[in-house]
Formats: sequence, structure tokens, C-alpha cells
Amino acid sequence: MSKVTPYLTFKENGEEAVNLYVSLIKNSKISSIVRSEGGGPFPKGALQHASFELDGQQFNAMDGGPYFSFDQGFSLMVSCENQEEIDRLWEKLSEGGEIQQCGWLKDKFGVSWQIIPSVLGDMLMDGDPEKSKRVTEAFLKMTKFDIQALQEAYAG
Repeated sequence: MSKVTPYLTFKENGEEAVNLYVSLIKNSKISSIVRSEGGGPFPKGALQHASFELDGQQFNAMDGGPYFSFDQGFSLMVSCENQEEIDRLWEKLSEGGEIQQCGWLKDKFGVSWQIIPSVLGDMLMDGDPEKSKRVTEAFLKMTKFDIQALQEAYAG
């Protein structure tokens, strides 16, 4: 286990969120789920604690009640190998949520995600400022990333 582990505290429906995330990200699994028996701060059936992995990265989660919310200053970034993966994750994670600019979205649980193509970093750090500028101008106009449009901007 890593020394630093993100802990997601949902208002409610944390178990539903964990199940969705694990179903969408390859090499993921739920290690443990603890549901409340009621009493104390957790209503009966609420997610008291979950331990799970998303592509090998350890996470924990719980339902914390109405005092908890997510802020866009924290996001989960997924580096995608192809357009099919971007499209699939974008569709499933944005369902019931909010689409934002430049590969960002907020899922229906309030968690912000960045769904980006893995080639973007190489394009932006190419060393040719004109290529980087064209790619930046292209992606600033996008919501969901379009790899082909980025490659066309990169090529000039």
C-alpha cells in the first residue's frame, strides 16, 4: 500500500460511485466494503468505508453526509491510449454529470475528472513552440478531446 492514498468522501452513494469507477477503469478492483449497521453518523446501509484500486492506484471512500462535497481543485486524471477509450469514459462518467472544457467533466457524484489522450503531453513538450501553440489552441476549443484534431493541429 502506498504511503499516500486519496480518500473520497461522498455525500451519499459512495458505493455506487466506487462500483462505477471500478467497472470503467481497467485493472481495477474493490478490496473491501463496510456498510453501516445504523446509528452514529452513518445511516443503515451507508458506505462506512471502501478500499479499492483504479488501475493499481489505491483509493478509499466513504459516505460522509451533507457536509461533504467535491471541489474542482481536485480531479482524477485518466490518460487514454485511443479515442475509443476517451469516448467510452467520457460517455459513462459524464452521464448525469456536467461536461466542461478541455477534457474535464464532473460525474453525477460531483467528482471532477480529466479524460486526456496520452499523446497530449508529448505534443505539448515537443520543443517546437509553434506546434505546442497550435495544439493548445485546438484543445482550448474542445470539451471532449479529439485525438485526430489534435494530431492535425500538431502537424500544422
